[in-house]
Amino acid sequence: MSTATLLIELLTEELPPKSLKLLGDRFASGIADGLAKLGFTSTGTPHRGFATPRRLAVAIPAVLDLQPDQRVERKGPAVAAGFKDGVPTPALSGFARSVGVAVDQLERHSDGKAEHFVFRTTKRGEPLAEHLAALVESVLKTLPAPKLMRWGASDVQFVRPVHRLVMLWGDRVVPGTVLGLASGNRTRGHRFLGAGELTIASADTYEQTLREQGAVIASFEERAATIRQHLLAAAKDAALADESLIEEVTALVEQPAVYEGRFDPAFLEVPQECLMLTMKANQKYFPLLDAAGRLTNRFLIVSNIRPADTSAVVGGNERVVRPRLADAKFFFDQ
Repeated sequence: MSTATLLIELLTEELPPKSLKLLGDRFASGIADGLAKLGFTSTGTPHRGFATPRRLAVAIPAVLDLQPDQRVERKGPAVAAGFKDGVPTPALSGFARSVGVAVDQLERHSDGKAEHFVFRTTKRGEPLAEHLAALVESVLKTLPAPKLMRWGASDVQFVRPVHRLVMLWGDRVVPGTVLGLASGNRTRGHRFLGAGELTIASADTYEQTLREQGAVIASFEERAATIRQHLLAAAKDAALADESLIEEVTALVEQPAVYEGRFDPAFLEVPQECLMLTMKANQKYFPLLDAAGRLTNRFLIVSNIRPADTSAVVGGNERVVRPRLADAKFFFDQ
């Protein structure tokens, strides 16, 4: 038996942003717990989960390629009730048949209260490939997805269509089929900034390959921290009105960039709560407050693209927010 890092990734269509973090956490912990129960890792082995708008993944170190042999023991009928007139009772005979041995091959064991017939054997360990696909399928069925989708001509279902499956043990593909997809070592990076199709050379290089070739920050926590850092830097002398939106926008981008937009100061005549609600709920913008806690006409945009000329991105968002604020002003005026 030998060990290596195991990587599993599902490449999907855009996942529900409000559920992404929970989906990623449950997927990663479910795979890790399942491997431990099957004996491929030790209980409590650390793992790294990854979740982006288009992927769920987990990397687990020190995974065995072959289960250890397991000592199997099955408890049968009580010895006192095993024979009648020297003949095995139906219960004892049935137990012997169920474990595939003759009655005289069963052992006897006392648990301190009564003596029972027992069957003991050693189950040879099975390879990872015989269990992994079934484990992934079972974990996917437990994920918190209230609505499932079908795609193509098959009957497979998931919260969003799945296009690629990566299952790597070290640098070796673990064969298997999940949701109708055969496993491989190829995935895709950022839709616009990445190098297109990527080959994952080994499970240990997954995060680095996505970052350097795919322009994707795979870690949800790292993307969230990066977004917060960029927001605070872009705010300068102003303050973020609310940071609760960070988790949701983290689920919308794979390579975050923060830009500043502005709106007509005339809209500041409307109560700032109305304007902030409109910007956050409808557009996922971050309003900025001055030192006195009053809303300014500045807001921050978290984008998934990094053009050389950002004026089109900023201008487009400024055009979009204007009618939203105009609606808020109209309803307030009425």
